[in-house]
Amino acid sequence: MGGQAENNLDFEESRIAQEKLVEGIQFPKVLFPAPFQSFSSASQVGEAITRHKTWLDSLLHSSGALLLRGFPIHSPVDFNHVVEAFGYEELPYVGGAAPRTNVTGRVFTANESPPDQKIPFHHEMAQVPEYPAKLFFYCEVEPATGGETPIVLSHLVYQKMAYQFPDFVRKLEEHGLLYIRVLGEGDDPSSPIGRGWHSTFLTKDKDEAEKRAARLGMKLEWLEDGGVKSIMGPIPAVKFDESRGRKIWFNSMVAAYTGWEDARNVPEKAVTFGDGTPLPKDVIHECLRILEDESVAFPWQKGDVLLLDNLAVLHSRRSFEPPRRILASLCK
Repeated sequence: MGGQAENNLDFEESRIAQEKLVEGIQFPKVLFPAPFQSFSSASQVGEAITRHKTWLDSLLHSSGALLLRGFPIHSPVDFNHVVEAFGYEELPYVGGAAPRTNVTGRVFTANESPPDQKIPFHHEMAQVPEYPAKLFFYCEVEPATGGETPIVLSHLVYQKMAYQFPDFVRKLEEHGLLYIRVLGEGDDPSSPIGRGWHSTFLTKDKDEAEKRAARLGMKLEWLEDGGVKSIMGPIPAVKFDESRGRKIWFNSMVAAYTGWEDARNVPEKAVTFGDGTPLPKDVIHECLRILEDESVAFPWQKGDVLLLDNLAVLHSRRSFEPPRRILASLCK
């Protein structure tokens, strides 16, 4: 058991078997209700979050990931209450690739792609300039088997990639990445990147879609079947995390190269260096190995809330046996 914050009678820092100690810090940081604290509702949890907001923010900053477990968060409405209690401003889901459905308030389904498909590691919306700073996940229905959401610290990935592939990383830092994706009009629920352009840009008007794409720095090429080819970038693949003073591996390179596949898209063509030259396949797959080796994956339990710092942490999704229902909320 870890120590508690001064005068904190609400939360207990605890441990789970799957956590890692990274540079002496628990990853993810896990909080349970404190002994003798009886939370009877999500509103009480929200009040406790508000009371200890500064402390919770400091835990998130040091660890990058915060798991709340064992609290009475029984429904999407409860989850929405917890999200709002943290006080982060909502980020509209514009430009993302995953099909998602609004459930209530600020709560959406997570990626709705079929359960047999894995979703590779990525920072949420790293392929567009306006990405969330914080990302919440909530387990409404725990998976029958599998379905974990592995997480990995981005600065560790950068360090290992820069050590093993210094020339590749230098070129990546110099040129950034281009992301290329073909979108249909409507959503394709069979695809992990099946969000159509109507919901991607929140409009059915092509002129308005072009304006919204341009604000993201994205070019659109319209296709005869009503779909569109989107070209995003060049966009940086490595950023400097000013709040922590370190470089981070902030991109969707592996996710695009290994996972952006459906009837319209070939993953090897979905991402290139910013100058248009192809990425080396062997380096991409070695990066995938590093991501897996450095990651933490814990079994979801009903009521879990996972808060990620999107700058510090990449996440993915393992395949699963239904039922499973994980919800999400994005914050500026």
